[in-house]
Amino acid sequence: MSIQFKSITELNELLDNKAISVLELTQESIQLAKKYSELNCFVTLNEENSSNRASAIDRDQKNTSLLSGIPLAQKDLFCTEGLRTTCSSKILSNFIPPYTATVVEKLEDAGSITIGKTNMDEFAMGSSNETSFFGSVHNPWKKGFVPGGSSGGSAAAVAAGIVPAATGTDTGGSIRQPAAHCGITGLKPTYGRISRWGMIAFASSLDQAGPLARSAEDCAILLNSMSGYDSKDTTSLNSDVPNFLENINQSIKGKKIGIIKEFDLSDLDTEVQKRFDESKKAYENLGAEFIEVSLPNISASVPTYYSIAPAECSSNLSRYDGVRFGHRAENTDDLNDLYIKSRSEGFGDEVKRRILIGTYALSAGYYDAYYKKAQQVRRLIKNDFDQVFKSIDLLMTPTSPYTAFKFESKGTQNPVELYLEDLFTISSNLAGLPAISIPHGQVNSLPVGLQLIGNFLREDELLNAAHVFQQNSDFHHAKPNLENFK
Repeated sequence: MSIQFKSITELNELLDNKAISVLELTQESIQLAKKYSELNCFVTLNEENSSNRASAIDRDQKNTSLLSGIPLAQKDLFCTEGLRTTCSSKILSNFIPPYTATVVEKLEDAGSITIGKTNMDEFAMGSSNETSFFGSVHNPWKKGFVPGGSSGGSAAAVAAGIVPAATGTDTGGSIRQPAAHCGITGLKPTYGRISRWGMIAFASSLDQAGPLARSAEDCAILLNSMSGYDSKDTTSLNSDVPNFLENINQSIKGKKIGIIKEFDLSDLDTEVQKRFDESKKAYENLGAEFIEVSLPNISASVPTYYSIAPAECSSNLSRYDGVRFGHRAENTDDLNDLYIKSRSEGFGDEVKRRILIGTYALSAGYYDAYYKKAQQVRRLIKNDFDQVFKSIDLLMTPTSPYTAFKFESKGTQNPVELYLEDLFTISSNLAGLPAISIPHGQVNSLPVGLQLIGNFLREDELLNAAHVFQQNSDFHHAKPNLENFK
């Protein structure tokens, strides 16, 4: 019996009925990862430890959680004790952490099994998963096409049915955009909903962990375990965690969904625009009401993000100096030469570019003009969201302006071209709001994503609206043809 493409609920039922053991389930997941190794979605497999853990769960015979015995993949920036964590960078290519990230710990406490660590854009910097030291990840729907970034390895592993779900992180769209390009569901929770402790930082005020899965229901299952206050994380929210499955089946009749006036959808590919209009009609048929709203400062989101994120990246990555851990250059003349050569050899081009931009923005004489000003504009963007959510429940946009594209077809000459891939996703990170991407069709045989943005701590409304849509459509059941990856 193949477990490929089965949901968490389906796998849980098979385990409950003893139709499959946890060990069999885990081993098949690992074999699928090996079978489709050409996807390049895993950096490290956790074969021996995951099999031992699976055997222990089988012996215990206690299924206390929907995640008990379920194989998951972890994005390779979550620290895992004793298991290599690289951030897909040469500078951390041999780093083995002495501790485990809170989010991984929570998922494993719920009974899940980590089968491996997934490939990603280096230090989560990128929108296409082409900046990894370990090579690009292929989109399961089309070889030689990007899966989106930075959580492209996690998205590809779920889309290929290797695992039912995986963790990702979202700094400017890095869960939602790969979810859209790979035809799965990806949720970026409210900033602070999930602990960042043990999650290697890119931009601390923007980074947020979240789940990637085939459906909104599976995302809700993961979110129930991932969420909660963590005293080790000063940005963790000390608020009650609801059961995200409790109201997931509620009717959305009467829900008010905003369409953002400032996003000119006529600039989109004609077929992408058509899918959006069809989904809007589907929500209207489910009883939702659409209202045009204005977010006057949202057009400043991309430049604001690319002032704040590189500045925080410059600060966070200053610790990688070749002294304490990570890659260390050989044949150096003195300490300063060690720093320069270790960082030059260890970081890739995109990471270096963002460190340079961020260091410049934080330097004397430029801090007020760039970083401080960007934070002020960020507040204006947040205020705009606060205002519109007084009259609506959700916002709806495309997730990405385009479908997945060929390797090296964007950003090679002009990096800004690639930065604009996150046009629709960045604003919710700046405002700290939850957002979800769900599949809603295809264009030229490649998936297209629909984004819903919710109010602060209202992941329940997002998951409800996404789940009801999926209950009335089959887009999330679509499976890629993986013949080219065997």
